[in-house]
Amino acid sequence: MRVRASFGVLGLFFLTACGGDDSKSDAQSSGGAAGSGGAAGASGAGGAAGVGGAAGSGGSSGSAGSTSSGCGSPAPATGKRSLDVAGTARAYQLHLPPSYDASKPWPLVLNFHGRTPASAGEASTLQALVSGLNTKGDAAGFIVVNPQGLSESNGEQTWNAGLCCAQDQTRDDMGFVDALLASLEAELCIDSKRIYSTGLSNGGFMSHRLACERADRFAAVAPVAAFNGMPSCNPARPIPMISFNGTSDTLVSYALAQNSAAEWVKRNGCNAAATETFKNGDSHCDTYSGCQGGADVVFCTVDGGGHTWPGGFDLSGFGFGKTTKDLNANDALWAFFEKHALN
Repeated sequence: MRVRASFGVLGLFFLTACGGDDSKSDAQSSGGAAGSGGAAGASGAGGAAGVGGAAGSGGSSGSAGSTSSGCGSPAPATGKRSLDVAGTARAYQLHLPPSYDASKPWPLVLNFHGRTPASAGEASTLQALVSGLNTKGDAAGFIVVNPQGLSESNGEQTWNAGLCCAQDQTRDDMGFVDALLASLEAELCIDSKRIYSTGLSNGGFMSHRLACERADRFAAVAPVAAFNGMPSCNPARPIPMISFNGTSDTLVSYALAQNSAAEWVKRNGCNAAATETFKNGDSHCDTYSGCQGGADVVFCTVDGGGHTWPGGFDLSGFGFGKTTKDLNANDALWAFFEKHALN
């Protein structure tokens, strides 16, 4: 499905997902629906702190044997950087918090963009702006990397995340992620037990794929406006997940997002009944606990919410529906991430 939007002075924010009839294939593979709601808490505008608790500051203290080889090295240049992956030039945006100190290990969050046309500019830059996650990293003490997808023949910048959204289903975006992590760990002081993924739309689908195929590398994931589009999913371990979906998202079916959450509840061996752990205005989050390895599944719902980042840049004027201010995805996902590290 494609959406046409007019671009004004700020007409940058064209982040499309795969939806419509194509989504039926995931419905067939996802099984039954999870109940309305979902999981995990967040701190919303004017709301109480959610299930994850308050975000920390100053970075991670790390744990024995979890530090990367880049510890002690001078901080590299931030901003846009390039990486050669099997002869293909790949790019990403690196953002270090002002308090970055190479003498101690830091958490790392990869923030994947949605499917974005060339006319909207560089997708990784837009994702940083729409999500506002760099600012959260500065305040809470974690490194943010905004990876850049490759362009299709029509100029759209995408990720190969199963159902969504690359035309070439053989494209090795997983190889790019592997190479990116190796490169970052060689240059930065990263806590290898506290690496996380999030993303909007196609970027959320990519976070689902990482949960399916790189659960041994990512401690937890937080997809936004997405569902699992992989035809098969056999994670190496139960992986904690907090996700965010709007009931009025016209690009990503809320019902399929519920189905997807239900499948993660089954994979992680969680209790079938959820507990509401956050409620504020139009938003609520439900947590499925009792999971194997403590891998809780949290599904957050925005009633009337669109194809947007809760608490992020308001995309309602660009045809993507309501952007709630009653739930802040950045506060919620970081509170959730802080609770989960690889063993």
